[in-house]
Amino acid sequence: MKRSIALFVALGMICGLALAVAPSARAAKPLIVKIAGMKPEGEPETIGMHQFGKYLEELSQGKYKVQVFPNSQLGKEDAYIASTRKGVIQMCATGTQTSALHPAMAMLETPMLYDDLDHARRAMAGKTFELINEGFTEKSGLRTLNAFPLGFRHFYTKKPIKSINDLKGLRMRVPNIPLYTNFAKECGISGQPMPFAEVPGALDQGVIDGGDSPLADIVSLKMYEITPEITLTGHILVIHSLYINDRFYQSLPAEDKKWFDEAARRSADDVWQLVKEGDLKARETITAGGGRITEPTSEFHDYMVEAGKRSWKLFYDTVPNAQAILDSAASYRSK
Repeated sequence: MKRSIALFVALGMICGLALAVAPSARAAKPLIVKIAGMKPEGEPETIGMHQFGKYLEELSQGKYKVQVFPNSQLGKEDAYIASTRKGVIQMCATGTQTSALHPAMAMLETPMLYDDLDHARRAMAGKTFELINEGFTEKSGLRTLNAFPLGFRHFYTKKPIKSINDLKGLRMRVPNIPLYTNFAKECGISGQPMPFAEVPGALDQGVIDGGDSPLADIVSLKMYEITPEITLTGHILVIHSLYINDRFYQSLPAEDKKWFDEAARRSADDVWQLVKEGDLKARETITAGGGRITEPTSEFHDYMVEAGKRSWKLFYDTVPNAQAILDSAASYRSK
């Protein structure tokens, strides 16, 4: 009898302990945040997403766990942006694709706007970024958490571009985006819209003479082996951002919002530094691989600046506060 009572008590203690532990075990289960992007592993965008996840888990002490879906695993940009807007997933990374929802977002990649990465970083950390995003959340249901670079676009060609005349008439691949095709036209280039994946074949067949990309892309695809002439025009800085479903964001406790904001800030800082260092390494890789890197002359640079300014007409026609954005960006130039 005593043995039965003791066994009953022991079972009761075990059950009680299980009940006591169960709530804390449930509380310890992390909340999953899904984030989608278009770039493969190792690219600045994907590294930024992973860094965001790392920082959010650290700041929340494991309350949140971020699942990263790079390389268009959850569909192309328009598909995963739509999923984020609907709340199917919580976050995504993308670039000026969001200009379809809010035209001012295209100004993240305004041609010939920034002197260098430091200039752009100051503008994106300041008023310029705020002006571009003015009204975006209300229109889209998305909130922009940060801005980070993928790199400045530079020309890669089979023959050297030594003068303005060498540039005019070149058949250059451009993304099928009005901003890019319009800028190419202003430069006197014969823009050939096509997917980036088709570029190597088009070059081999002589359909195009070259194109433009950040140095990281030129290195990753070894474009310098096909088109060894790299002209450092830096005409467009490709900028992407982390976006979050605003309903999800607004549902977070105040402290959790701070964690998300801080994780986004830190991850962007990492990418800015990564791209700056990566560009220097890319130059070494290109040169070692037989490519030739050329700095444009002052005359060539001025020509590109004027072409860029002419292309800004697109913004004047579609973005009500375009001039304020341009003026703000100019204010962040080094004195």
